[in-house]
Amino acid sequence: MKVLALLGSTRENGNSEYLAKRIVEGTDYTLVKLADLHIEPIVDKRHADGGFTTVNDDYEQLVKHMLTHDVFVFATPLYWYGMSGPMKDFFDRWSQYLRDERFNLKEELAKKKAYVVITGGSSAKVKGLPLVQQFQYIFDFVGMEFADYIIGSGVKPGEVKEDTLALAKADQWNTLLSK
Repeated sequence: MKVLALLGSTRENGNSEYLAKRIVEGTDYTLVKLADLHIEPIVDKRHADGGFTTVNDDYEQLVKHMLTHDVFVFATPLYWYGMSGPMKDFFDRWSQYLRDERFNLKEELAKKKAYVVITGGSSAKVKGLPLVQQFQYIFDFVGMEFADYIIGSGVKPGEVKEDTLALAKADQWNTLLSK
């Protein structure tokens, strides 16, 4: 089983990255920091004559890379009660590639399994729940299995190491993904 960890944080060595790395350690994984890629925001041409046009960025290579993995771990800090900007741009571009007949992306995504990692500060385990629901709607739209989620507590890098429940769940996932 090949695991693709997609990190949405713009912070190096942040809490969501820590949990994601703990989850995938020892598995057959690839880790991608979305903020390190050149991903243009969506220019919505779903209803324009001619549809979407080619965008000169890293997104198409990322789509090709996604197709070679079985499981996705989406890790994002809770930014203003939602996903990070890089993660949002990542999902927004699905609107373009779901229409690109070269990839059959919706059918391919339906074969994948998704895990979600969210980290945040004050009351994140409650305030992050609408974001969990947003991920659920996204995965439902493409028919992807939503396996589970973790909401970890931590603001400053490393604070999530004090969240024993999040760490225990990350270790459970690691055991599942290592099989």
